Amino acid sequence: MARYRGAACRLCRRERMKLFLKGDRCYSDKCGIERRNYPPGQHGQRRTKVTEYGRQLREKQKVRRIYGVQEKQFRSYFAEADRRKGVTGTNLMQILESRLDNMVYRMGFANSRTEARQLIRHGHFQVNTRRVDIPSYLTRAGDEVAVREKSQKVTAIVGALENQASRGAPKWLEVDATAFKASVKELPAREDLTMPVEEHLIVELYSK
Repeated sequence: MARYRGAACRLCRRERMKLFLKGDRCYSDKCGIERRNYPPGQHGQRRTKVTEYGRQLREKQKVRRIYGVQEKQFRSYFAEADRRKGVTGTNLMQILESRLDNMVYRMGFANSRTEARQLIRHGHFQVNTRRVDIPSYLTRAGDEVAVREKSQKVTAIVGALENQASRGAPKWLEVDATAFKASVKELPAREDLTMPVEEHLIVELYSK
């Protein structure tokens, strides 16, 4: 499967905001946005006029990069969101938030979604007592995500939990760090998501 292998900081600079793709580095002075807050490339500092289509495209690319989703899969998520009852944009964000790699990151078992994907693929997590190694697995309200017993000494997981202690977890999750487990109390409402995303632009883009 195709996967972006370039510098993560270039993606943040392209979207002109922190996408928190590199864990602790994003909170330090080494963050690419802190050092060079303009798009990468030789024309990055030029002033450009952004069209309405350009705004829609950039919003879609930003959300894709935040959650680490490729175009084909993102389109399938949009199609599913459109089929569900309710607001399509809100449904889309809930689907993305319910991905297991995102939940592992939100729960504090990983410092970034990229790290969460790697840990999941290596089989360190279980959902409702069943081992799951698929990062795109969609969790539901009431699911329990836990670190497998033999993985509770993995340095990356222990270090991430120490960092999460100071940042806290979203209110829709219940985390028991000492037991290396967390539960999904409910899927987040739109107002609970603090990332500056205008999902209505994505709906407009795909509705053309």
